[in-house]
Parts: sequence; structure tokens; C-alpha cells
Amino acid sequence: MAEDKLFSGESKNIEYKVTVPEKSEKYMKTVVAFANGRGGKIVFGIDDKTLDIVGMDVDNIYKTMDAITNAISDACEPAIRPDVALQTVKDKTVIVVEILPGAQRPYYIKSQGMVDGTYVRVSGTTRHVEGYMLKELILEGQNRYFDSEICQNMPVSDSEIEELCKSMKETALKNTWQDSEKAKIKDVTKNTLISWGVLKDAEGKIYPTNAYALLTGKMPQMPVIQCGVFKGTNRAHFVDRREFEGSIQEQMEAAYQYVLEKINMGMTIMGMYRQDVYELPTDSIRELIANAVAHRSYLEPGNIQVALFDDRLEVTSPGMLLNNVTISKMMEGYSKPRNPAIARAFAYMKIIEKWGTGIPRLFEACEEYGLPKPELVDFDGDFRVNMYRKVKGEFGVNGVTTQTTQTHQSTQSKKSTLSDDDKKILELVHNYPSMSQREYANELGWNLDRVKYYLRKMKTQELIKRVGNSHSGYWEVLAEVNQLQN
Repeated sequence: MAEDKLFSGESKNIEYKVTVPEKSEKYMKTVVAFANGRGGKIVFGIDDKTLDIVGMDVDNIYKTMDAITNAISDACEPAIRPDVALQTVKDKTVIVVEILPGAQRPYYIKSQGMVDGTYVRVSGTTRHVEGYMLKELILEGQNRYFDSEICQNMPVSDSEIEELCKSMKETALKNTWQDSEKAKIKDVTKNTLISWGVLKDAEGKIYPTNAYALLTGKMPQMPVIQCGVFKGTNRAHFVDRREFEGSIQEQMEAAYQYVLEKINMGMTIMGMYRQDVYELPTDSIRELIANAVAHRSYLEPGNIQVALFDDRLEVTSPGMLLNNVTISKMMEGYSKPRNPAIARAFAYMKIIEKWGTGIPRLFEACEEYGLPKPELVDFDGDFRVNMYRKVKGEFGVNGVTTQTTQTHQSTQSKKSTLSDDDKKILELVHNYPSMSQREYANELGWNLDRVKYYLRKMKTQELIKRVGNSHSGYWEVLAEVNQLQN
């Protein structure tokens, strides 16, 4: 770790001690908290209040390092092996104890036992673990997932399984626009649900898992999605509030429609044509809520909250980010599903896209809309995404955004010259920008040379452009497809 970060103040993964306490328990809580989380460093020889570097007694420093190593090894269960090193700064020597993220969670102070001796790191402080967090750590340490665990005392019949399978396929078809893609959607069977973790086959008997209970709305103490509109930029004054019940996919859809009813609708004038538009990218709203449903902690008793303020849409999901998942990784497309069974079901139903693509697309969509960058916040046991609205005056309740630039006017003239084949491939490129030319050919039933001809033609007409290289890039449509096809 760079020196400026190591000595710049305490944080989620750095803690200071002016000296080694006589009672090791005073820092052992932080040791197990780091092991239960994303790792961290304890620096001995720095005053945590003033940040003064006081250093350690160099005459006995190696003896002190051995004592720290032995104390950690003896006090923690499972065993933790720290990396203990010296670092000199401003002519003072400090001891840096690095604790790596552990794979055998939960880690706890042996003398206190698992329940009382397990600690976690939250918002830069070490806290005793809450019951639901301990359960999640236990599952994580065993490479298990709550949504794939059997839902106790819940019977399930073949007819109920068939009903869920049928409902899921209907949802997938409803969320698929192209007939050619609809034809590819396969039936969901009992075995499919078992492979996803929605059902579990144990000793020849089929049991419903927590994912099944959530997807059917039959979970005991079923969580809900809470929605609200607030006046101003804080939660002091409610304008409206709702709670949505039912299956998690029904709740998600209801919350999405609620937001659409509450945000502003305006219009864009494109040449001679008017197009109604929402102030926020609707696909991003839907995916934000869907991701909150798919990735929240269902062990935590809280509910997903969707709050609309004057300046932002705020979606809060119970549960901290999983270990080894960071905001910077999420922005690069990394994803580790907390509920893989639900994620697989949602992906089949076209409710969410491929894992990890939602956050990068959110930033792209907001940039295209001319909105401020979204904000991702990992805080106090929850995860929140803020999507910021345009300021008042840019987009009123009946706001009109008039765009009569040369690009839009030229689009109108190009519209009349498009053939049916032009429109077919333009729609396909719009819906599947990362497909290869051969995949376009297979989808349209054309030969490869015909596809290449039309792509070159569209590129020359400045209707599309290539982003990236021919192997890992994608096509970007420069015109509004629905306007070109009218």
C-alpha cells in the first residue's frame, strides 16, 4: 500500500494503535473483522487521535512482532496467519500487520465463541456481527447461498411447480420483442429449476428452496419493496408512499411502474416529429430495481427502498457488498451474485441482463441523457445507488426539450430512403450491438456478404459506427431506430 494511503487516516481497511495493548483482545476484534471482510492493516506506532507517528521501541521491535504473530495465531479460530512487517517513516519505525481476507469464514475470537466473538468492519469501525450477518458468513465460508437453501416447512406439489414454470416462460416471452428471439426461449422444467437452485433434490425428494418461495411470493415473512416520493432532497416530508407485495418479480414490476408514474415526462422535437421522453432512462430504472431484488441480502430483515427526491432517484438494497466485490470493480463490470438461483431465473425471464453489465450501462445511459454521474454508496450494512435528475428548469413537469440540430434533421431525410432490408438490419444492430457479422447473417437468414454490404452502407450513411475493434468491439446506432422506421 502506498505510504500516503497507509498514513492518511483510519478507514475501512486501516486501523492505528499507538502501541501494542497488554490485552490482545483490544485489537483482536479488528483482526477477525478484517479476516471476515476484505482484509486490512493494523499499524502499531501511530496515535489514532492525532495521527502523529510516534514509532515503536526499536530495541525490542522483533520481539514485539513475534508476540503479535503468536497472539493472533493463538486467539483466533480458524487460525489467522498475519503478515507482519516493519516500515520506517519520518525516522520512526512502525509495525504493519496485514490481515488477508479469509476463506474459512466466520473468523472469531476463540475465547468468546462464534456467536459473541465474531466481528465485522462497517463504515471504518469494528462492530460485533449481527445475527443475519453471521448466518451469511457461515454460508459463505461453506460456499453455500441462502436462496439455494431448502425453505423449511414448505410443501410443494407438481402442479405448483408446473405453474411456476409456465409463469416464468410467459414472463420471458413478454419481455422479448423479436419473434426470432421468442422462438429460442425454451420451456422451464422441474429439472431446470433444480439446476438453477430454485428446487432441491435431496434423497429422491423434491424440496422448494428460498428462491422458489421468493419467486412465488410464499416466503414466510415475505419482504416487500417500499416506494416513496419526498419533497426536497431529504426524507423529512413525504408526498406519497406505497408498499408492494407478491412475488419478487411482481414487486419489481410494480415498483418500476410506480417510478414511471412519478417522474417527469417531456418531449423532444426531432425535425417535424414529436417524441415523448422520460426525464430518466427507463431501462436503467428497471434494471436498478431488478438488481436490488436479485442481489439484496434476504437474511437481513429490512426491505428494498425506492425513494424519489427533487434531485435524485435513490434505490437502497439491504446488505453490504459481498467480500471481494468493490464499487470500482462493479464499475468495470465485475459481479458476484449473492442469490445465484434468483439471478438465473431473472436472466431467463429477461428481467436482468448478463451479470455485471448493469452498472456500466447505467453510467452510459446517464451520460447519453446528459445527467450527472450516478453515485454508488456502500454504507452501514446497505448498498445504495443514486441516479440524479435534471435540475428544475431543464426538465419541468411538462418540460419540452427541442432538438432541431442538423443531425436530427438529416435523420428525417434519411428515413425516407431506408429499404425494408435496411430497417431489418438496423433494428438487429440496435438490439444486439455486440453480435458478429456471421451471427447477424444467421439471425436474418442472409449470407455473410449481404450483411457486410448493408453494414458498410449504414456506416457510410452515418447511421451506425463501430466502437472498438472487429473482434471485441460493438456497433453504435447514431439515429433513433423508432423514428427511422416510422
